[in-house]
Amino acid sequence: MTDLKLLTYLESYLTENRRKRFNQVLSQRTQHFTVATEDVYQLHNTSAVIRSCDVFGIQEVNVIEEVNSKRIDREIAMGAQKWVDLNRYNSVKACIDDLKAKGYQIVATTPHTNDCELMDFDVTKKSCFFFGRETEGLSDYAMQQANSFLKIPMVGFTESLNISVSAAIILQHVTSKLRKSNINWKLTEDEIIAKRFDWIKKTIKDYDAIVERYKADK
Repeated sequence: MTDLKLLTYLESYLTENRRKRFNQVLSQRTQHFTVATEDVYQLHNTSAVIRSCDVFGIQEVNVIEEVNSKRIDREIAMGAQKWVDLNRYNSVKACIDDLKAKGYQIVATTPHTNDCELMDFDVTKKSCFFFGRETEGLSDYAMQQANSFLKIPMVGFTESLNISVSAAIILQHVTSKLRKSNINWKLTEDEIIAKRFDWIKKTIKDYDAIVERYKADK
């Protein structure tokens, strides 16, 4: 059972501006969409994707590290890794199985499959956007398991964009369209409360000692 009195007590250690900022950001967070990166080699690409997820209100990022396992570049992510939930997987199969169990359709982002252009994407479906390695793109398994394919229209000589740029373009479009819809895309009250606890823990010093003191005083 959630201790709302403890939450209020912990929030007393935050400035009023920080409390307002938490509530403001959480009111725009969603789990209707999520993102998965598959064995991205360049560290700054995954970090930049995480940053874009934070900017556009995506609460969860799924990082598949079947071949390439790297730490998140804190400088490029600009602290976004504190506010976005990272789910790490050792295989693409484990990631896709988990996402499908959560009700997500798998959307493969690729310039080579003419299924759906970005402007026509149906935002009503709970979706995970998959981005692959810089040179090879998504694995055969990810492509086979995909429920749909999404492409960004391009009219120049270049066939593809950097994955972090692609992610930013796609997320800006689909989240903007989502917020103009009647879809219930926001976090639930329980999810918001859980994130308030999580973000407070990542913000205030001596969190555990403060909680112990609260319990002792009760």
